[in-house]
Amino acid sequence: MMYYLKQLQRLLQLDDRWMSSVREIARLAGVSVSTVSRALNNNPAVREATRERVLSVANDAGYVAAVGRRSTDQIGLVYAGSETLGSTFDSALLCGLVGGVNEARFDVVILNMHRDKAADETYSQYFMRKGIRGVVVRSTSLSRHVCEAIAAEAFPMIVVGERFDDGLVSYIDCESREESRRAVEYLIGLGHERVALAMNTVPDSDHLDRLSGYEDALKEHGLSVDPRLILRHQADFAGGASALHMVMSMKPRPTALYLADPMLAVGAFNAAHEHGIRIPQDISIIGFDDAETRFSVYPTMTAVCQDARDLGTQAAAELLRKINGNFASSVQRQLPTFFEVNRSTAPPFEVH
Repeated sequence: MMYYLKQLQRLLQLDDRWMSSVREIARLAGVSVSTVSRALNNNPAVREATRERVLSVANDAGYVAAVGRRSTDQIGLVYAGSETLGSTFDSALLCGLVGGVNEARFDVVILNMHRDKAADETYSQYFMRKGIRGVVVRSTSLSRHVCEAIAAEAFPMIVVGERFDDGLVSYIDCESREESRRAVEYLIGLGHERVALAMNTVPDSDHLDRLSGYEDALKEHGLSVDPRLILRHQADFAGGASALHMVMSMKPRPTALYLADPMLAVGAFNAAHEHGIRIPQDISIIGFDDAETRFSVYPTMTAVCQDARDLGTQAAAELLRKINGNFASSVQRQLPTFFEVNRSTAPPFEVH
């Protein structure tokens, strides 16, 4: 009974704050309170010009978060750049995100801004029109401006998988530079002096971390960074297979390969089995793992690991905090990765 009383009290408090905001929006827009309510809930009886004026006033006056509480119990997973739902990272992230909002009785919807957002509406107006109360944003270095624009409008948001110096942008990310350095140092310690790197073509903070860690390890051990050994491929199975074939055809051939993306790693393992390339006898492989992919290949993959599901859970908690009223502060957090040695690495065998 006490739980339900507290929930009722919370709802009444939200109603009070919401009504206060609606009255102020009505005054500034020169319309009635009922018109504001209908406009914010996308009632088709409201003329388009009136609805746009109400949304514009709500956004300009900074009432986005307050009116957003009233719309629905939905949060959006938004792709500011290309959509990558098929990746192991996004699959695990989505599981954590859904689990993180379930207890608060929120639903997660996936938004395609490139298809649905009108050119003349702000991001806040677009999200409000869609009935979204807060967004988790996936971005790359090419779409950072979208994240900064959403944050500048004070709409509840958090970015996952990219970092920002802008203090307005909330983000949560995993730091993989140090563990990537440790992974390559491990290979060097086994006796590998010619180590290749295969990474995603998309330039985001995560993959640039892994490149930096690779370069750090080589330089610290007096080995030159050979740009011919740094391969960039589309992060899919075909890209991983292509990277492996390129490495195996080099002369002199690298004895080890760091695949800095899970899809690349699985593609390389599949190609190795298909073409009779033995791991680790013919080549040692270190992969990157967002979930538990390392246990689904043979031999079990030595990997730099991050917990993408935990990223989703923590992103959900931070976004709910913002939706529930803590809009003043941003969160900028980096979670650790870890390096795990399994059976896909060994000292170099004789190279013919």
